[in-house]
Amino acid sequence: MSEETHPSTHPPLPPTTEDDRVSWLRLLRSRRVGVQTFYRLLAAHGTAQAALAALPDVARAAGMDKYCPCPEATVIAEMKAARMAGAQMLLITDPLYPELLREIADPPPILWMMGDPGVLARPKIAMVGARNASSLGTRMARALALDLSKTGQVLVSGLARGVDAAAHTAALEGGTIAVMAGGVDVMYPAENTQLACDILRTGLRLSEQPIGTVPQARHFPRRNRIISGLCPAVVIVEAASKSGSLITARNALDQGRDVLAVPGHPFDARAAGCNMLIRDGARLIRSADDVIEALPETRPVLAREPDLPLEVNLHPADPSIQATPNLKERADLHSQILNRLGPSPLAEDQLIRDLNAPARTVSPALVDLELDGRIRRQPGGLLSLA
Repeated sequence: MSEETHPSTHPPLPPTTEDDRVSWLRLLRSRRVGVQTFYRLLAAHGTAQAALAALPDVARAAGMDKYCPCPEATVIAEMKAARMAGAQMLLITDPLYPELLREIADPPPILWMMGDPGVLARPKIAMVGARNASSLGTRMARALALDLSKTGQVLVSGLARGVDAAAHTAALEGGTIAVMAGGVDVMYPAENTQLACDILRTGLRLSEQPIGTVPQARHFPRRNRIISGLCPAVVIVEAASKSGSLITARNALDQGRDVLAVPGHPFDARAAGCNMLIRDGARLIRSADDVIEALPETRPVLAREPDLPLEVNLHPADPSIQATPNLKERADLHSQILNRLGPSPLAEDQLIRDLNAPARTVSPALVDLELDGRIRRQPGGLLSLA
């Protein structure tokens, strides 16, 4: 890690000017800078501008020569396209950013949103399920969403066909949030284009992807962590034994959220995932009353500075703890990390314990390896080989 650090022991300041927002977006859009790396760089260098200046040195230390951060013109073009589409930028330091989403291990630093931001402040419940939902499944999704909407809940889902579309449609009048895998301005699937437009009247579309991004398979698991992260509980209506809905359920459990599932016939493959969840301890749901009864009481807010995520506040930039190891020490640590990791994800905390090394030493090495493309961060604070 570069020795250029922010001199203060206080957390970095949130962006206050348009130039600051441009710098945040440039840092986040820079090659091989994921969400966790973004926070670590910001914590180490104090501001996005300082992190951008240090990034070529950080990359060089990781073995990448001629590294260039995301050009300013690229993010200026993205911000212009967002304005033309009617999208607004929501930063994690903004008061409107949902507190529950701030609590997850990897909250998006920046979201694009279109529609009514007011729904973010209201109680929310997530509902997901099969894209090829049965007639019974879609009817159940509509009934649950409508009844929950009448109680004041905002329905959060992924705008997919099947259960997602049924839930959004039923909750239109009361407000619904569609978390999108691609750009907030990209209608996917095309059959839900009218629904996506209708959501803007009383609800919101959200995405962490750049404006104009066409969704790819790798975007959907990342999208799912936001769906569950926004809400205290997730309702699964129909899900096969291997499905995206179960990824959302796993994310919810990792995030400390409640998982609620609608049972299905044992012979219906589309219900296998829900039945498995119930077998393993998920709350069985038959009606909206069951959902309301299962919702947790108001959760205590984690102690933190009000303007930054937990990850940044717990790692203030202090030169005394950011010392750069020599090349041999760095190479040895990189080898130890790579030897410990494999294709199966491992929790970062567990890796640090296995290495028996201080977190302040391991964290910069993980940034180096992520920038070098040798490790990959997974939802829930997990790491694996790339």
